[in-house]
Amino acid sequence: MNLAPIVLFVFNRLSHTQQTINALKKNTLSNLSDLIIYSDAPKTQEQTQSVQQVRDYIKQVNGFKTVTIVEREINFGLAKSIIEGVTEVCEKYGRIIVLEDDLETSPYFLQYMNDALDIYKDINDVMHVSGYMFPISGVQALPETFFMRTTTCWGWATWNRAWKSFKKDLSITSEFTNTMINKFNLEGSYDYWAHVRLNEKGILNTWAIFWYASVFQKNGLCLHPAISMVSNIGNDNTGSHCMETSQYDVVTASKPIIFFEADVKENSIAVAGLRQFYISLKLPLSTRVMRKIRIIIKECFK
Repeated sequence: MNLAPIVLFVFNRLSHTQQTINALKKNTLSNLSDLIIYSDAPKTQEQTQSVQQVRDYIKQVNGFKTVTIVEREINFGLAKSIIEGVTEVCEKYGRIIVLEDDLETSPYFLQYMNDALDIYKDINDVMHVSGYMFPISGVQALPETFFMRTTTCWGWATWNRAWKSFKKDLSITSEFTNTMINKFNLEGSYDYWAHVRLNEKGILNTWAIFWYASVFQKNGLCLHPAISMVSNIGNDNTGSHCMETSQYDVVTASKPIIFFEADVKENSIAVAGLRQFYISLKLPLSTRVMRKIRIIIKECFK
């Protein structure tokens, strides 16, 4: 098996980074895998100490085939850091597994990712492998893996052939019709399109919505596990673009994935389950607006 390099993006959250790496080291393929860590520089003077604490820690990391550290000399911000890091590694290795510093993985995460990267490497319609799966109902009716149109950014993988389609600009969405936007929004159950507009207005500067849009425009599909292989431990008001919540909490898989879907088409049961999950999260407009304002204010003062 041609093991993909693991790329981890870290900043200034020492405890989260430690938990992420400790979980990753428990993976069955960790000692055979190359780990590349991108460490962003502080944005403010107040962040210097916490960034340095993370950098001191990652210099001691072991348990992998190799550990390579890239320390940014200026602050890139999350979006630029991920885009440039993923592009660089994809061009060099042809495939990649991506993690951020607040993700705890199942011990079988790397096996799942590498299996999927091998199985679908020549199937152009498959553009993304998701490690995280939402806590939707009806999981019992789903196969171990399945396809949906949506990407996720909490532990994922891709190939250079797919990442070449990525564009972080509004040209990728300029030809979206109202019908396409409705499908992009999972038939109106979640307003992904609002993230595009917030980027357009300069209120947000994110990358993941443009990756989803890039895949969507190509009619690409994303492999998902029925039982999540990743748990996000960063929904505690410490990360970028998120507030404290337990709505996305999951219990990660306790056994390896054996079945990989051969029928490359979207699973309607999974889509219905995700739509229902999003509908169940909907809050009154005033609450959603206030949450968005708090995120924006928080990002401005980082």
